[in-house]
Amino acid sequence: MSMFGNPFNGKMRLSRGCECGQHATQEDHARAFRAEAVDTATAGEESAYRRVVEAAVMRAIFPHDATRRAFLNAAGASTAAAALSTLFPIAAATDVFAQAAKLERTDLKVGFIPITCATPIIMAEPMGFYKKHGLNVEVNKAAGWAVIRDKTLNKEYDAAHMLSPMPLAITMGIGSNPIPYTMPAVENINGQAITLAMKHKDRRDPKTWKGMKFAVPFDYSMHNYLLRYYLAEAGLDPDKDVQIRAVPPPDMVANLRADNIDGFLAPDPVNQRAVYDGVGFIHMLSKEIWDRHPCCAFAASREFVTSAPNTYAALLKAIIEATAYASKAENRKEIAAAIAPPNYLNQPLTVVEQVLTGTYADGLGQIKRVPDRVDFDPFPWESFAVWILTQMKRWGQIKGDVDYKGVARQVFLATDTTKVMKEMGLVAPSSTTKTFSVMGKIFDPDKADDYLKSFAIRRDS
Repeated sequence: MSMFGNPFNGKMRLSRGCECGQHATQEDHARAFRAEAVDTATAGEESAYRRVVEAAVMRAIFPHDATRRAFLNAAGASTAAAALSTLFPIAAATDVFAQAAKLERTDLKVGFIPITCATPIIMAEPMGFYKKHGLNVEVNKAAGWAVIRDKTLNKEYDAAHMLSPMPLAITMGIGSNPIPYTMPAVENINGQAITLAMKHKDRRDPKTWKGMKFAVPFDYSMHNYLLRYYLAEAGLDPDKDVQIRAVPPPDMVANLRADNIDGFLAPDPVNQRAVYDGVGFIHMLSKEIWDRHPCCAFAASREFVTSAPNTYAALLKAIIEATAYASKAENRKEIAAAIAPPNYLNQPLTVVEQVLTGTYADGLGQIKRVPDRVDFDPFPWESFAVWILTQMKRWGQIKGDVDYKGVARQVFLATDTTKVMKEMGLVAPSSTTKTFSVMGKIFDPDKADDYLKSFAIRRDS
């Protein structure tokens, strides 16, 4: 049941699943009762904490809902509450729990880049997910990834929307001073594409792209690594045969229009905006390179995680709950309307809807239907981090030996995410690692060095 549900209500369930027993899933319940949940979260804390303690005691006494319901039907809620108070010091336990669970801070600032990869972080403000968990979060739009990194390191932001390789790079001191950083949740999976200028509509074979100029959002990005991977598989050396430069996502379409670049591997809605403006076409979705790859992430410093553990837990819960809501196809149009306005993505609603729903124009006269063009799954697989580290080393960003699994475990907080997902009634993976395929090549995180050495084009040797 919900942590704050009433254990003396016979219709409530104390076991996992929909807490009132009237909905097929907990997600359905959350949608139906969102407004009520927000009101509950902002009500008196003492009452909410008392419910937590009462529920825990009732669950211990009556582990089966049927037995508890029978007792409540026979005794009545008031009598049951009075009896419980004589058996257990509810008031004292509530005080102890309230002190342990009290948020160290409620006012937070979280930075984001205006792209659909940040959907859970952005939507959690207008749709009430932060408020539900007792937080007053100000989401701040930033111009580029270097700004996000620097403002987070300077503590202007408490946490941030980051590219999934960034917390690894920050922790290892690549491109900045080494500072322990964490990535407890993936913001989106898939959600990128290779877009080319319209003049290249008959130049679809990457083997013919020698001499072309491409943009990626940042050096430490999945976009950079996936573009390099794709080019190298076509026999092109990304450092010798083409030019790759870092361009902030909000500036990419303008650079394509001005003929400063021939194309980009970018996050959405940049690709769809290029189509909308008639300056580019979608060559391929990133999911065609690696289906369900990570893209962006929710990240915070290790200092924030350890110095404000209750605030961190509340923030992570809000993000994971928003991510779960965004994962449902039926919610995508509602979300698009919430995040398209100027203070968030500042994009035409049709552009955002095409990205989130997966029904979109490709710029070549075709309407494509790819429901998981972008998807949302918060679990930070440690094997994702290991793959990213192999690519950092492949292209010379990391020198020497790498403790792949150690760094992955330190930064990608899969165990934290598992715990929170289970607490929220969501299904969490039973493992923190898995194998997957990138352009038909299997990646085994237990054989990272062998994988790296298998590439003919690389900078590490």
